Amino acid sequence: MNLHQLFLKKNDCYKAGRTIIPKGIMVHSTGANNPNLRRYVGPDDGLLGRNTGGNHWNTATPGGSQVCVHAFIGKLKDGTIATYQTLPWNYRGWHAGGAANNTHIGFEICEDGLSDSTYFQKVYREAVELCAYLCREYGLTEKDIICHSEGHKLGIASNHADVMHWFPKHGKSMDTFRADVKALLAGSSHAKPSQPSIAFTPYRVRVSVTNLNIRKGPGTNFPTQSQQCGVGVYTIMDEADGSGATKWGLLKAYAGQRNGWISLDYAKKL
Repeated sequence: MNLHQLFLKKNDCYKAGRTIIPKGIMVHSTGANNPNLRRYVGPDDGLLGRNTGGNHWNTATPGGSQVCVHAFIGKLKDGTIATYQTLPWNYRGWHAGGAANNTHIGFEICEDGLSDSTYFQKVYREAVELCAYLCREYGLTEKDIICHSEGHKLGIASNHADVMHWFPKHGKSMDTFRADVKALLAGSSHAKPSQPSIAFTPYRVRVSVTNLNIRKGPGTNFPTQSQQCGVGVYTIMDEADGSGATKWGLLKAYAGQRNGWISLDYAKKL
């Protein structure tokens, strides 16, 4: 699996910062003939390529809709296949149009014209590897994987056809997909894939005020943690925009759940 990470920090879904305990995985496909990741993921990190239309999903409401998924699978600018994680896996996504948003990690496979067998086989395999990785991460099995159309039949997703309008064209189904994930989980490759390529480099700051609030998300609209920051040196693991500060920084001690943010207006980078 070719896993990278570029969170859609300007998307309202990311800014909401709601978390879930993942109980399943939902497979989507984009429904548009554009296999390029840059159509949905941005800005360009040097691998994606530039989206000249500026219509990627790293905006508050892409196309005027409240939509956001945890990852996309598709082509980089050099034509290779990759997965881009666009939300923390435990964030509540806006992908299912139903109750599955509260329980499922959702990812999109970028569609092409639906007839290219070579492209399909590559993204299909990438999706199998992603699901096996997530199953290991969250104690799931292949039985916990569904597609959007199956979610609709279960009453937990909106009425979409993906991915069953595409997979059968290449001799695949969600049953074969789950079987392939099961085989990968049972195989010898139990080592985790290399960690995502992350553009952000952690750095240290000195906080110069006492009792600086630590918030559960990047903004004064998020509740505070019971603890506060005192004067001292702290490591910042990520940055985000949000209300009430020029920039918010994620503290290292809270990086696992991404629920400890301070205003960088009161911190000096070392």
